[in-house]
Amino acid sequence: MPKRGLADAGASELPHYLGHRDRLRERFREGGDSLPDYELLELALFAAIPRQDTKPLAKRMLDEFRGDLTALFAASRDRLKQIEGVGDAVADQIAIMAAFIARTAKQPVKEREVLSSWNAVVAYCTRAMAGQTTEQFRILFLDRKNKLLRDEVHGQGTVDHTPVYPREVVKRALELGASALVLVHNHPSGDPAPSASDVEMTKDIIAAAKTLDIAVHDHLIIGRNRHASLKQLGLM
Repeated sequence: MPKRGLADAGASELPHYLGHRDRLRERFREGGDSLPDYELLELALFAAIPRQDTKPLAKRMLDEFRGDLTALFAASRDRLKQIEGVGDAVADQIAIMAAFIARTAKQPVKEREVLSSWNAVVAYCTRAMAGQTTEQFRILFLDRKNKLLRDEVHGQGTVDHTPVYPREVVKRALELGASALVLVHNHPSGDPAPSASDVEMTKDIIAAAKTLDIAVHDHLIIGRNRHASLKQLGLM
């Protein structure tokens, strides 16, 4: 029986995932939009895990969030690291991708008048908030031309409540020289229907802002796959 050369022996011992990575990269080059979510996530994990098959982890991560990419990219580092196989490198990689997603969604809002690009505002807020597991209250501060001055989170709460103080909202608007506000918060339950307390809080902020000639254009509530506008609902 002929003896195997060193080159042949080394080739037979190469990890199977090396060839898989090359094939997956090639498929992505040929048409990345056609790849399933878990394979796109595999590709993203290559940088964080250079010497391991990333397919099982990619599938495990998606399963953990029931295939919801929005929830995956909105998850905290601590939440991600509860998944078997997720360490600091993987958590960092997901956080970096989430930051880019948020910035690309925010760009049209920053460069155009908010009121003339309402779909961009809703898309940005949905990407930023829909996957949150607790309530988050944020404010878009606008100038006199309705362009975005600042987007800030003003409260983190429980699964169904975030404390908001109208005086603090107005104080921050004055500090930024804002002429108008768009209020936004999420409902982790997925149902964006406003509660009585949502409506009452909105009216309190409107009243406080009105005394200083600051307008409140709308209050958006972000659900899992839907949103609600208090203005469109006639509740403000």
